[in-house]
Amino acid sequence: MKIDDMVVVDLNGKVIEGRLNPSSDTPTHIEIYKKHPELGGIVHTHSTYATSFAQAKKEIVCYGTTQADTFYGSVPLCRELKKEEIEKDYEKNTGIAIVQSYKGEAPGILVPSHGVFAWGSTPSEAVEHAKIIEEVAKMAFISESLNPDIKPINKDLLDKHYFRKHGPNSYYGQKKK
Repeated sequence: MKIDDMVVVDLNGKVIEGRLNPSSDTPTHIEIYKKHPELGGIVHTHSTYATSFAQAKKEIVCYGTTQADTFYGSVPLCRELKKEEIEKDYEKNTGIAIVQSYKGEAPGILVPSHGVFAWGSTPSEAVEHAKIIEEVAKMAFISESLNPDIKPINKDLLDKHYFRKHGPNSYYGQKKK
């Protein structure tokens, strides 16, 4: 995909600029943006490992610090769509299910039997979150394969890794001046 392939739409789905048709998932994105105007980018993928968790209808449990750096716990799984929601306004209803399930705890979500939606304050951050979801899904799959009795990360370590990067007392990384 090239920059010239991008299509800009408003929150009603009207094309503002671009020569191609907007994505069929546009109504899903619109529902998320309407509920969360603070977001600057949303990415939808069918990456192998994360989509496998979505298809298995299983959240990605946080087993280690790599995931805890970005997610305060599991990568959540949104609710499944009802028959009527699939038959009428499927893409819009997917967005509604995402916003009903998303409580602000994670920069992405798994959609059952479908794939991944990730977001951020910028398009680049949304892409980064989608990449992180795929990597932690791969690590969770391997970890569960190596130890079927694995337990989630302990809360003290989760808190340390998450809050050193997020929140008012964060200290990890370089501060912007």
